[in-house]
Parts: sequence; C-alpha cells; structure tokens
Amino acid sequence: MISVLIADDQDLFRAGFAMILGVHPDITVVGEAADGAAAVAAAERLRPDVVLMDVRMPGMDGLEATARICATTSAKVLVLTMFDLDDYVYDALRAGASGFLLKDIRRQELAEAVRVVAAGEALLAPSVTRRLVESLVRRPGHGVAPRLAARLERLTDRESQTLRLLARGLSNVELAAELVVSENTAKTHISRILTKLGLRDRAQAVVFAYESGLVVPGAPADGGGWPL
Repeated sequence: MISVLIADDQDLFRAGFAMILGVHPDITVVGEAADGAAAVAAAERLRPDVVLMDVRMPGMDGLEATARICATTSAKVLVLTMFDLDDYVYDALRAGASGFLLKDIRRQELAEAVRVVAAGEALLAPSVTRRLVESLVRRPGHGVAPRLAARLERLTDRESQTLRLLARGLSNVELAAELVVSENTAKTHISRILTKLGLRDRAQAVVFAYESGLVVPGAPADGGGWPL
C-alpha cells in the first residue's frame, strides 16, 4: 500500500486528487495540507511514501517545503503545478523532488506517477525534457562545481558511463541495452551510484551529472526520454 499526502492550497484540487487516487486499492491518501508549512508538519507526522506538492502556496511555497521534507523524511515528493516553467522544474529537482507533473494530466497518469515515484524512480511530465535542465545550467553564473566534480572520482568507469546515460533520460530497459547487461545489473549500477554520491534518487543524479561537469550542456543526445 502506497501512502500519499496531498499538499495544495485549493480545496478543489485536494479533493479531486484524493478522489482519483482513492479508487486504487494499492494507494491510500493519509492526509492533506493547504500550505507548505502544514505539508512539512504533516509529512513529519504521517511519514507518507509520496507527497503530492503544489508549487504556489501561501507562506512557505512548495519548493521550500519539498527541500525540508526531503531533508527530514524518506518521502518521495511529486511536484504538481499548472505552470510549465523551466525554473520550477530545475528548482524542484534541486530541492529533492522525484517527479514533476502538470495538473492537466489524466486520472490514470496521476496514479501511475505515484507508483513510479514510490518505487524509487524519477518522473517528469512528457512536455518537460532534458533540454530544460540543459538550458538552466547555462544560466549566468553557472559553472562546474569543483566540489561535485571531485566526487566523481568515487565512481568506476562503468558507473560514470551509467550516470551519463541516466542524464540522457534512458529508462532501465534502455540502460541495460546500451550497457549490454541485464536490467537487474543496470539497477545495481544505479544503486551504487546513488550510494557513492550520497544522492536520494535518479532525479538528483541527473542534476548532479550536469552540475559536476560529467555531462556537457548542449552535447548531442540520442535515445531515451522522460520518465527516467
């Protein structure tokens, strides 16, 4: 059973999400919150598996709430917004979010997104692609962080290769095919990368790959796409 906390400042959205998820026998809504501060408190009290997090809320917004929840709980945060804006995507991922979806998704897509994120994978809306991450790391003042680059030395050559493929958005099946290994072996590589780099999930691994300089923005990409 996947437990879900819904954080949104609009009653209608909270009620709608709860109704949609409530029909699935493997998902249970354990609580609701109308602002970021309430979401943090509820996450720490209820310890849900997944938090559906709105971005724009009064007081503490969804991005700050996401950062706090990811720092103090093991909950996976799935950010939901009506606004397909680059900054939201990048800032949400940096805050520790495991997924980013627009509120116009279909009912079944919402339930599936919760399952994907709860399983430890990352997910972004179909309209949100790797180009968004690349465009944001090109912003003025952005450069390779030496501290992050040094952490790459912890990885084997095979793990570095795997991380590059993750940053391209390849799925587990595509990773396995590219590496010529089984899907389970690909998952093992990913798990070791996350452990060695101290990352929560694949979404953070993608951001790390760009910010450490392992992947160069603007480099040609081939194959794969979101969700990861």
